[in-house]
Amino acid sequence: MWCWMNGEFVRTVDLKISPFDHGFLYGAGFFETFRTYGGNVLLFDKHMERLHTALMEYRITMPYDETEILAAVRKLDELNEGQDGYFRLNVSAGAHDIGLSPSSYPTPNVILFRKELAPTVRGTAKKAVWLDTARNLPESAVRHKSHNFLNNVRGRLELHSLKEMEGLFVTAEGSVAEGVTSNVFWMKGGVLFTPAIETGILPGTTRAYIIEVAKSVGITVNEGFFGKEDVEYADELFVTNAVQELVPLSAIEDIVLPGASGVYYKKLHELYRQAVEEMKDGGC
Repeated sequence: MWCWMNGEFVRTVDLKISPFDHGFLYGAGFFETFRTYGGNVLLFDKHMERLHTALMEYRITMPYDETEILAAVRKLDELNEGQDGYFRLNVSAGAHDIGLSPSSYPTPNVILFRKELAPTVRGTAKKAVWLDTARNLPESAVRHKSHNFLNNVRGRLELHSLKEMEGLFVTAEGSVAEGVTSNVFWMKGGVLFTPAIETGILPGTTRAYIIEVAKSVGITVNEGFFGKEDVEYADELFVTNAVQELVPLSAIEDIVLPGASGVYYKKLHELYRQAVEEMKDGGC
């Protein structure tokens, strides 16, 4: 399989990175994950905006612009018989001596990974459980999608299958946060609820889009601090991310929910699907 590293297309077996890279030594690196639809990426500008925000805060230079990255994305799909793929754009700080002496990182390693999309059917439901692992606090005022991912790894280890289950984090203070690799939403009395960014969750690109779409069709959105009981008494429950789109949850622990048959879930996912089709017709 192929990937793209520092401006060159490379076979995955030939990838090399120094153990002195501060992304490896100190977690100084950030990434974005997304998928293609006919070679295009929905909300690509938002993914890049989020990445640049993190890189600027940690003084990591990004030597490639959005046009170059998107061209590499499309070429990787071409090298894989034109099939849409799952992508991870990774920017690590680059090789430096052991220690925290650099005051900036001008020569990062930029790698665009691609793998096959898992065969799934839109609307396939999962079951949710509460994780024993508490959601940790972010290192910055707003959580970045960084190499410091151990909290998510610890949560995932509680699940026998990410394909069938979603684990939901709660903060140490008892506020519902997010899923292992997703943002969480629920409906109650016709109102859409989701945890506030201030709970320490990742500001998801799909999350922001769903909030915007919901408001555009007259659905009231309530972002805030909520407890487990708010979710357990929900009318509908679903999670979002850029690769899996909107995933319905058919249960939280032993409490049964509508899953894919939820009226609001179906409405919002259809609007998301329409946005994908419009993008494919008109390009990114």
